[in-house]
Amino acid sequence: MTAAVIIGQNLRKQFLRKGKQPIQALDTVSLEIAPRTLAALVGPDGGGKTTLLRLTAGLMRADAGELTVLGIDTKANPQAIQDRIGYMPQRFGLYDDLSVQENLDLYADLHGVSTAERKTRYPQLMEMTALGPFTRRLAGQLSGGMKQKLGLACTLVRAPELLLLDEPTIGVDPLSRRELWDIIRALVRDQGVSVLLSTSYLDEAERCEHVVVLRDGKVLAQGPPQDVTSLAKDRTFLATPPDGETPRVTQVGLLDDPAVIDASPEAGKVRIVRGPDLNTQLPASSALARLQLESTSTRFEDGFMVLLQRAAPAGQPAPKAPPITSIVQDGPRSEVVVVHDLVRCFGKFVAVDRVSFEVRRGEIFGLLGPNGAGKTTTFRMLCGLLSASSGTLQVAGTDPGAAATRQEIGYVAQKFSLYAQLTVAENLDFFASAYGLHGARRRERIDWAMAEFELGPVKTQLGGQLPGGYTQRLAMAAALLHEPQILFLDEATSGADPMARRDFWRRITALAQAGVTVIVTTHFMAEAEYCDRIAILDSGRILAQGAPAEIRKRGATNANRNPTMEDAFIAVIEEARAVASKDKAA
Repeated sequence: MTAAVIIGQNLRKQFLRKGKQPIQALDTVSLEIAPRTLAALVGPDGGGKTTLLRLTAGLMRADAGELTVLGIDTKANPQAIQDRIGYMPQRFGLYDDLSVQENLDLYADLHGVSTAERKTRYPQLMEMTALGPFTRRLAGQLSGGMKQKLGLACTLVRAPELLLLDEPTIGVDPLSRRELWDIIRALVRDQGVSVLLSTSYLDEAERCEHVVVLRDGKVLAQGPPQDVTSLAKDRTFLATPPDGETPRVTQVGLLDDPAVIDASPEAGKVRIVRGPDLNTQLPASSALARLQLESTSTRFEDGFMVLLQRAAPAGQPAPKAPPITSIVQDGPRSEVVVVHDLVRCFGKFVAVDRVSFEVRRGEIFGLLGPNGAGKTTTFRMLCGLLSASSGTLQVAGTDPGAAATRQEIGYVAQKFSLYAQLTVAENLDFFASAYGLHGARRRERIDWAMAEFELGPVKTQLGGQLPGGYTQRLAMAAALLHEPQILFLDEATSGADPMARRDFWRRITALAQAGVTVIVTTHFMAEAEYCDRIAILDSGRILAQGAPAEIRKRGATNANRNPTMEDAFIAVIEEARAVASKDKAA
């Protein structure tokens, strides 16, 4: 095949809402994807990525424009397209009470894969995904990364010509993410499959041959990722924070500087993307003026942020750091969370194995680890939602299961339970009641949440229809309604776009400065740079603990003397697993 596998011309798609303004999901979008190409859709939440993938899969029809896939008109014959492609949505329909083998058989049955084809295809899929030893395990008992690999195997059960993947690495740890990408690249390289995927990880987009950047339903740029990267050429710098100041605090000041397009913590410094006027004299009040800058290589994310700034509506003010009202009164930075030899067993399975750490007031503490490492189980014990098998833990000076302690805790789970059929305002009202807020106090806190998290524009929108960025804001607002001392965030930025993550961490920084203690899990290793200290877990045990600078040293090699947090994370996990494997063999 030499013709483009996907050709879209002036695509438009609108979603009508009863009594409300319609949502223009796609607005005159045109794109062309060549065969045997690995292509990515990137952009802020609500940009139209999922809608475009669903149109391409023949699951929806465009209101206007033309779209052909594998040479077939999507409006004329969507079934012919679906017979030749694989589509893996964000929430792939695995059946938790079926085994790995049974899930594969089910999808093979649905797609009419013959017995002879299965004998050839199944061994290939098991080798590709490394799921061969787990064919009898229930899907519900797999880790997040293994579930994603099983979903991909089910999608590939009939050898598609085109593979559509909607956020395939969402909620997946760095090791599993690397394995998934090895599979995807092998499909393109060895089997000639064309792949179009959406992703929130801009480093993944950088690995692709073609990118399409979408915002508010419009294409901002498309072509090789280097074209976007070049937009930030000669504008990227690293700055060392002033003495006594953490990178995350320096970052917030820089984000409010008109001369700065983007700023983010990186390896103990702050990575800066400057505006176009590099030679303009900075005023003495500028946060940038007080820093020594060293130039650094440009990456795709830098150019992406430049592109988004260019596309911002004229006259739109830059977002300012949220002035989070102080929640915790001034006091000593004493330990508010103390964990010693914590153990949790489920039958014979040890999910958490003698874990110990302390977290001080106003500190941001990160728990990192692969899927299934024990992070969420530890969180649930700290929040009083699960009892410990042995060991001790104190939260806010007492047992986490006590009613008084729960009033001091805010918890945002991996899949925060917003009520999809309630509006934003109704969700806040419900959670205020759940936290025992009444009368004037209740109204005051709801008004605070609406203003603090800028939820006013979407207050009448249903929770199930919110873009990812607003979902994160609402989840955070609900968790803070009762002014807790301690905030637990379990992969709260999973699936959020880079802009939403910046906004999220500005708020976390402000909360920490206000005295709130934050304990967070994340699979975005760059986010670990916001933490004061981190611990890396695997198989329920802590493998490394300390400040980010200490942990990064664990990833240093002769070939890589300046490792990233992701380098260190992978090195720590692989070293521990190699030792465990050697001990087991002995």
